[in-house]
Amino acid sequence: MKTAFISVTVIALVISTLPLLAVDTSHSMDAIQQQIVSKEREELDSLKTGDLERFANLLADDALFVDAHGPASKAEVMKNVAGFRLLDYSMENVRFVPFSAESGLISYTVTEKGISHGKEFAAHVYVSAVWAKRAGRWVCLFSQETAAK
Repeated sequence: MKTAFISVTVIALVISTLPLLAVDTSHSMDAIQQQIVSKEREELDSLKTGDLERFANLLADDALFVDAHGPASKAEVMKNVAGFRLLDYSMENVRFVPFSAESGLISYTVTEKGISHGKEFAAHVYVSAVWAKRAGRWVCLFSQETAAK
């Protein structure tokens, strides 16, 4: 009887402390989302300032990018952005899907104005991007842009 009482008491103590042991993942996921959104903005800002070295450092070497022209490697993207400059942009409707404590996907709508290979443009685009922390730094692994109608 004494053993049963001790067992019930221990189980009750364990059950009552479970809420204290629970990890608040919503806070950590919010922090990851903020980091990824910040890196995405840094990427866009580097296209605005023309800092292509900074832009390149935010892309994984094995990254894949997809737009209306099809898939492209990091090298192909870097070649194409050489004649590209954002003048202004705004990000709206940001959504986030965490993959892990060091990776996730964001999706958003961007309205942008700029100059591409000597011609002014204005666009409204849906963007999805996968970011991950590699060797201590955040890099974009995948990005897809689709023109909004």
